[in-house]
Amino acid sequence: MSPRSLLPLAMALLMFPQIAQTLFSPALTDIGRAFDVPAQQAAQSLSVFILGFAPGVVLWGRLSDRWGRRPALLGGLALYALALVLELQARSFAQLLLCQGLAALGVAAGSVVTQTLLRDLFQGRELIRVFSLMGMVLAASPAIGLFAGAALSRAFGYQGALTGLLVLALALFGWCARALPETRPPAQPLAPLAGTLWQMLRNPAIWRSALLVAVFNLALLSYYSLGPFVFRSLGQGAQWFGYSGALLALGSGMGAWLNRRLLSRGWHSERLLMLAALAVLAGGGGVLALQHSLWLVLPMLGVVLGFGLAIPNILGSALAAYSDRLGSAGAWFGLFYYLLIGAGLLLVGWGQALGPSLCLCGAVALLLCLGARRRT
Repeated sequence: MSPRSLLPLAMALLMFPQIAQTLFSPALTDIGRAFDVPAQQAAQSLSVFILGFAPGVVLWGRLSDRWGRRPALLGGLALYALALVLELQARSFAQLLLCQGLAALGVAAGSVVTQTLLRDLFQGRELIRVFSLMGMVLAASPAIGLFAGAALSRAFGYQGALTGLLVLALALFGWCARALPETRPPAQPLAPLAGTLWQMLRNPAIWRSALLVAVFNLALLSYYSLGPFVFRSLGQGAQWFGYSGALLALGSGMGAWLNRRLLSRGWHSERLLMLAALAVLAGGGGVLALQHSLWLVLPMLGVVLGFGLAIPNILGSALAAYSDRLGSAGAWFGLFYYLLIGAGLLLVGWGQALGPSLCLCGAVALLLCLGARRRT
């Protein structure tokens, strides 16, 4: 089987965790009403999802090295579906949060194991190009998630959003069971997990990459976390927040397309990351200036464009030195940045300040890029 024939399935698997986040986002206001909790507390359900995601990437990344990529993916999807069934039965906000954490633990396989199998199949600049292609497809995820989430929440409440995600999880499980081969190298020894961690902890480049992934994701997820409440404060409902996802998808797709174009013209990854950081910083400034108007969606285009530019370059090169232990290294790398994202989202949910959060993300990304340029 040609490696490129697996790309449609890989795209769907990579899209699913993002859809799981964004489809659930319009349901946050309904969750607040259903469980009688304030906006800040309802927004924490997305933070719990991210924090549950972090140990999930370690679990499934390690199991993908021990068991193989195929059984790890199937196991993660099965756990996610089970968690959604339990979440539909939740009778308190605490139970819902617990099920959210369990669901995140399962859906993490869609991210870390899919990235690992892509690294099995592609290397070097070809891998960055594949991640750029994935980025162009992933750009549709916010639009799909926000549109579907808004429609399901408006018609059936948060239970409708959860049911939609359950149907998607079962469909993906069936597709993987039918079409996904094993891509783990057959003669690859199982690298020690603790030794891999120690090696990565001493690598400054890994920490820089993890911080960059975290701040670019945090910029995007801040909008998904705070957006429903911003739109409500402006007199608009979840429907219009869902419509904004189409515009964000356009910006993210433009970023991924621009990334592929500039790579083909010889641009270096560091130069692209600098451009991405500037785009997020400028977009955050625009959102801050327009925070009392629906026009704030327009500068958000700069934020998502920066995300689309940055993420393929970071993920495509971060683990080049760990080709003999891709699953375990990907697990620890994912843990690093998801813990950072989860902690950041807790602060964002507490602060309820979208514009300043975006500006801070852009400034941190720019400082990291400038620091790397000075060392070079």
